[in-house]
Amino acid sequence: MTGGKPTARVIGVVLSLAILAGCGAVDRVATGQVPIESFTAQQIFERGEYELESGREDRAAFYFSEVERLYPYSDWSKRALIMQAYAYHRDQDYENSRSAAQRYIDFYPTDEDAAYAQYLLALSYYDQIDEVGRDQGLTFQALQALRTVIERYPDSDYSRSAVLKFDLAFDHLAAKEMEIGRYYLRRDHYAAAINRFRVVVEDFQTTSHTPEALHRLVEAYLSLGLTNEAQTAGAILGYNFRATDWYEDSYKLLTGRGLELEAAGDNWLSQIYRQMIQGKWL
Repeated sequence: MTGGKPTARVIGVVLSLAILAGCGAVDRVATGQVPIESFTAQQIFERGEYELESGREDRAAFYFSEVERLYPYSDWSKRALIMQAYAYHRDQDYENSRSAAQRYIDFYPTDEDAAYAQYLLALSYYDQIDEVGRDQGLTFQALQALRTVIERYPDSDYSRSAVLKFDLAFDHLAAKEMEIGRYYLRRDHYAAAINRFRVVVEDFQTTSHTPEALHRLVEAYLSLGLTNEAQTAGAILGYNFRATDWYEDSYKLLTGRGLELEAAGDNWLSQIYRQMIQGKWL
């Protein structure tokens, strides 16, 4: 092959050898043979990429952080900072991932990767929401951070994903209220149970838990002998969720006692029912 342009395959081989050679040189940093300060920002960054591709996220984060430390005002430092946040996240070191992402947002708020940094920050909370029974502080923080992605970067590649995750996190909070409410209901603590189900109906009415919350209110109010409230909860079920099993269960409970599923009396549920009829409650 003389005189012609090198093929893509040859270019790839040459680049791979160059990267491997650089990585071999940086390897000597670990043994103390060569100080890391002896290498360029690009060499250290490429070593970080190599470690990341090799599944050693903690080592990758170290090299990316060294680029930031040694070359703080370079373009490589900016690139290394977002990669540092990503490497920490892949390593499930959420606190350091969040810290790196926040620094990126603080230093480069108008950069094209700022949306991704905010998204990573939100994920550092969201990815720790794994069980309904855990403390919900992380869920609230995830919601706040996801809302920032949605509102600040509505046209970014991450906005749609943030919306989906926001809805799931919101549903998660409702699930927590339902879990506690069912706990109280099983132990005949009806007033405490009603308070939890009321939160779902009033504050989480767009989630998948609303039909069950209304049915549980029917159960709790009937147990207390508060038939007006029970009938009104059943009426809301019949108006918005007639196709659900929860409506069927409430219908049997109420009609079995000779009660209609209708708004009755003047209570918080009847107010919701009136708002619903007027089209203000969905």
